[in-house]
Amino acid sequence: MKSLYNFIQKFSSLFGKGGKLESLYPIYEMGEGFLFVLPQKTKTGAHIRDSIDMKRFMITAYIAMVPAFFFGIFNAGYQHFLSLGQSATILTILLKGLLIVLPIYLIVLVVGGVWEVLFAVLRKHEINEGFLISSFLIPLIVPPTIPFWQLIAATTFGIVIGKEIFGGVGMNIFNPALVARAFLFFSFPRSISGNSVWTVFGEKTIDTYTAATPLAVVSDTVTNSGGIIQILADKGYTWFNMFLGTIPGSIGETSTLAILLGLLLLLITKTASWRIVISVIAGGFAMTTILNLIAPDSSHIFALPFHYHFVMGGFAFGTAFMATDPVSSSSTRQGKYFYGFLIGAVAILVRTVNPAYPEGMMLAILLMNTFAPLIDHFVVQKNKKRRLKYASQ
Repeated sequence: MKSLYNFIQKFSSLFGKGGKLESLYPIYEMGEGFLFVLPQKTKTGAHIRDSIDMKRFMITAYIAMVPAFFFGIFNAGYQHFLSLGQSATILTILLKGLLIVLPIYLIVLVVGGVWEVLFAVLRKHEINEGFLISSFLIPLIVPPTIPFWQLIAATTFGIVIGKEIFGGVGMNIFNPALVARAFLFFSFPRSISGNSVWTVFGEKTIDTYTAATPLAVVSDTVTNSGGIIQILADKGYTWFNMFLGTIPGSIGETSTLAILLGLLLLLITKTASWRIVISVIAGGFAMTTILNLIAPDSSHIFALPFHYHFVMGGFAFGTAFMATDPVSSSSTRQGKYFYGFLIGAVAILVRTVNPAYPEGMMLAILLMNTFAPLIDHFVVQKNKKRRLKYASQ
């Protein structure tokens, strides 16, 4: 590694101040910083001595999403062969899924990377590792059938409008990946539904096989032939297969098991706030309990228990990877409880009350991203009043 570091250092003068490629220094610094911990020291402000820097923080979050990503690859291939009524080996399923998911990931990575580099060069600052997280999140929250041109437009919107327009990493109010998903949902609602999987007829034609997701099933309150759980079972959705994730849906959101594995890593390494996670679950459980009590009948979506809500749609994924975003969430300890609780409650309320929008998690997180600074403001003001009161005694 030392020889590689010395080799890279030979080009530092070209990108340094006064060098021929000075304007491209952010690109050079990104490559150097990605490979090595640079011998740099902070010069101003308060210093916190910790073994976790920005690079390690982002890498931990990235690794935490790997189980959901790989299961998404498997499920994309699995749903493809299922729609054809064919059986296939695990290897064949994985290869097919890789052909579906990998282009989506590479497109987001390239498009998002271009915008990150462009703004870094124009603003003359380093390229932050945060763009790797956004480039991983966006592919996980879209269905495998998303048209590439829509994906390019959404990624551009999410990175530019959701982050760079506010000043870049650490300055954004909203989660950029959720901004990209919101753009897709409101601009191309049929493409973001996640109800379809790819089906290939022959060698040239690509069409889709449509299968209602669990949320789409329970949001249809016209059917009242039995309890809501039985209605799901009749459509082939049990709690267990929704927990495993072998169902239609967005690439990284279907497997609650894979998501929980990633969440465990985030909590162990303290990369994610357990206060937010617990509060989101508590808020969702509280709202579900209220709706269960007022459900008109057992077939209504209000009657669906919370443990089903948790494994359906993007609730688990949003709880683990979106609500816990340290930039757009509440920063104060007490604020995290309010922030998370309201996300869980609003998510369940939206997905049950509004039949035109059976998801809810995306809207709930974006809404609370807006109110996170206000929540922190009230918490800080409360603490100031408490301390002033003690100081006056």
